[in-house]
Amino acid sequence: MASTELSGRLPGPSESTTRLTKIVAVTSLVVLAGSYVVNAMDRQVFSVLLPGIRGDYGFSLGQGGLLATIFTLGIGVAGVPTGYLLDRLSRKTVMLIGILIYSMFTILTMASTGFSDMVTYRALSGVGEAMQNAALFSAVGAYFFANWAMALGALNFAYGLGGFLGPLLGARLAGAGSWRTPFGVYGVIGLAFVLLIAVAIRKSFTERQEVSDDLGSQLHVDHVPPRLYNRNILLLGLTAVVVGVAMYGYIGLYPTFLMSHVGLPKDQAALAASMFGLGALSGVPAGWLGDRLNQRTVMIVSLLAGSVVGYLLFNGPTTAGPQYVLSFAEGAIASGFLFVNIYSAMQRAVRPKMIGRASGVYVASFYIPAAFAGYLFSALVGATGWGGAGLWQLTVLPLIGVVALLFVDVRQFSTAARHRRH
Repeated sequence: MASTELSGRLPGPSESTTRLTKIVAVTSLVVLAGSYVVNAMDRQVFSVLLPGIRGDYGFSLGQGGLLATIFTLGIGVAGVPTGYLLDRLSRKTVMLIGILIYSMFTILTMASTGFSDMVTYRALSGVGEAMQNAALFSAVGAYFFANWAMALGALNFAYGLGGFLGPLLGARLAGAGSWRTPFGVYGVIGLAFVLLIAVAIRKSFTERQEVSDDLGSQLHVDHVPPRLYNRNILLLGLTAVVVGVAMYGYIGLYPTFLMSHVGLPKDQAALAASMFGLGALSGVPAGWLGDRLNQRTVMIVSLLAGSVVGYLLFNGPTTAGPQYVLSFAEGAIASGFLFVNIYSAMQRAVRPKMIGRASGVYVASFYIPAAFAGYLFSALVGATGWGGAGLWQLTVLPLIGVVALLFVDVRQFSTAARHRRH
């Protein structure tokens, strides 16, 4: 059993259909979610450290914005290939390789000598994050097929926890040493999870295939389009694009805005950035609502609310308390409600055998454009000021997603027939 756990071969029928006890399944979910906490800590910490990095290297605001979000290019570019890789290798193997890659390049960021190698390390760390992301969400989505959005919400809870801890701990580690220290610490923790997952997680959890056995007669997919690139997938992909660009425009330069424009001290700016991660903990109730309500309506309402919050972040109150609340709301809406429900909706828009590829399409749609969100936001700041950048990228842009969602047909989702039978 140990040799097959570490091999790249696909599971046999007994591995892919065996159900674990509830305790073992939940424990497996907790361990994998823990690895996703570290993933989020690495993603969220860079923007808080950016002022110090810019000071050391003399980077412009545009260079800093690109560095803060370029890792999403690696995530997005690797997204679709990873989806196909998941059809050929075990999810566990892909997950382990992914964590190893992003941990190593996170550590290498410490040794950067300038813009070119730092931007390369950050982009390549995203490749590993994409592999872990697609494998993790595919495994959990398949094992907990009956409660997709709820299970994916649990993973987003882990992301939110990491998003909260990453900036706070990063700022403290940097204060006790230098901006390089957090990258080393987070990278080593990631390597520790490689060993833990290799030893502790069974393929009977990660490689679940026969999801129809769990739902019995409740599962009907004849009404779901047989093609991967159907109308719903394309419309949801467009929505993912605008959410990713809006969200990462905020993530990339928000602490810089608070410190350089609003005048908040570093510790308050770090706490404000961390509140985004705390808001992302809403992924669990967001997933619960997505499982039980019209998911298109949930996403449209979230986009409209996000447009208001995005405007107020850069055009509203300038004191710490209100910014904490607004940043929390941005995390709850963008990372909690929208990320979880768009992701699960794209998986529901295809038949179960294509869940892995749908995950890859989502990752590419969400993250490739987001790679340039920080640079775009910095360009808008130069042209229209911080308030104008917030207006165009966080308020106007999400409205495109609202229009796209109006044409999504939820009757073609894989859960539609099951809901009609209840």
